[in-house]
Amino acid sequence: MMKRSLLILLVFVASGIGAVVGGLLAIRWLEPVADYQSIEVRQQQVLATRAPELLPNVTDGLNFKEASARVVPAVVHIRASFGSGSFSLNAIDQFLNPHARSSGSGVIISDDGYIATNYHVIEDATNLEVVLNNNQRFFAKVIGKDPNTDLALLKIKATRLPFVKYGNSDLVGPGDWVLAVGNPFDLTSTVTAGIVSAKARNIDILRDRNNLQVESFIQTDAAVNPGNSGGALVNLQGELVGINTAIATATGGYSGYSFAIPVSLVKKVMDDLLEFGSVQRGMLGIQIVNVTPELAEEQQLDVVQGVYVTNVNRDGAAKRSGLAAGDVITAIDHHPVNSVSELQEWVARNRPGHQVKVTFRRAGTEKQVSAILKDYDGNEAPSKPPVTFEMQGARFEDLNYRELNELHLDGGVRIASITEGPWKDENLEPGVIITHVDKVAIDDVRDLNRVLAMKRGAVLIEGQTKGGARVVAGIDW
Repeated sequence: MMKRSLLILLVFVASGIGAVVGGLLAIRWLEPVADYQSIEVRQQQVLATRAPELLPNVTDGLNFKEASARVVPAVVHIRASFGSGSFSLNAIDQFLNPHARSSGSGVIISDDGYIATNYHVIEDATNLEVVLNNNQRFFAKVIGKDPNTDLALLKIKATRLPFVKYGNSDLVGPGDWVLAVGNPFDLTSTVTAGIVSAKARNIDILRDRNNLQVESFIQTDAAVNPGNSGGALVNLQGELVGINTAIATATGGYSGYSFAIPVSLVKKVMDDLLEFGSVQRGMLGIQIVNVTPELAEEQQLDVVQGVYVTNVNRDGAAKRSGLAAGDVITAIDHHPVNSVSELQEWVARNRPGHQVKVTFRRAGTEKQVSAILKDYDGNEAPSKPPVTFEMQGARFEDLNYRELNELHLDGGVRIASITEGPWKDENLEPGVIITHVDKVAIDDVRDLNRVLAMKRGAVLIEGQTKGGARVVAGIDW
């Protein structure tokens, strides 16, 4: 009898332990149920950061498989078409008169279809096609672009997509292993490995008439070739630490070094493009050069590293804070800056109106001031570009939620009136609801502005009447 009671007790104890362990494992490993309604990129990235980390830390040797498996599905192939061409609904005509094309890569950064890529991948393109790792194809719209950092933000109409979680590029240093994922030479989903060779590299590939370019690249020896541009540079936890952008080459192919924009800057630019449609760049308002031993001797400086201020702009943030020509800036927000590229990166992470602490040396004494950054025009507040409701003789208006629901549409723009121009030439009438331009879904008038801004020549317009009849027209834009 005693043995039987003991056996029953052991069964109950084992069951209880199993229930507790099972519950803890479920809490630890099961992913939370996501709300797949469209939310901002940074909110999704915050949620991803808070989610349980499924990959082990790399301590027992190198493991590229787990990181590759996580990242590859979220890196896309971008095919850009250029030139106005001639409009035709005939597929044979389109085949016989193809547009010039190029390709690159992109990184999905939210599950509802936002994609980070390089500006030079989509520059001057009239159509953008995105091909996912599973061969799904979408036409993409440009949400915003910034040639000064060589970054752009795209959007495709899709949900529940795999995306890459932001990492921390500040924690990446020389000697760390990284993976480059992209589509070199149209070889889709290619993964290469290497180490970080250096940081804050300036290789003078960006040009801007206002000298506002920011080059502070992560240099690696991971193999990168034409077509990798816009792809992901990730750490061994599968976190995004950079966007692959350039190579050092004398032949046009990989020669040993590649360069990526650090994710610390990518994240800020993506947030700006999503919220404002353009980058909100905070600036000190100074002209600067690197401190070199020759400059230190010539100017009798007591340091041989840092950033030497050659001129301070009138009414700029630096002038107001008390900085002057001849000062040597050594840190921004307590982060050491030993070169112009480092200073530009740390300042460019901030919007106009933000305050930064500037550490500098003057006459052998270290000082610190606070500076409130301004934009290029001297403003201390971010600004959104206006929405244009009138374009080439036609006026457009947004549809409210009730109207969209009644018409069973996700989005669209109504033609309110037409007086002249290409819209009238194609007999489009007031009341027609535009839903797609060159196969790209149109949500509202701001969307229409974005899409038409990159169009030249023949454009395919698709939509419907209020009664639901389909409308297809080609206009010369």
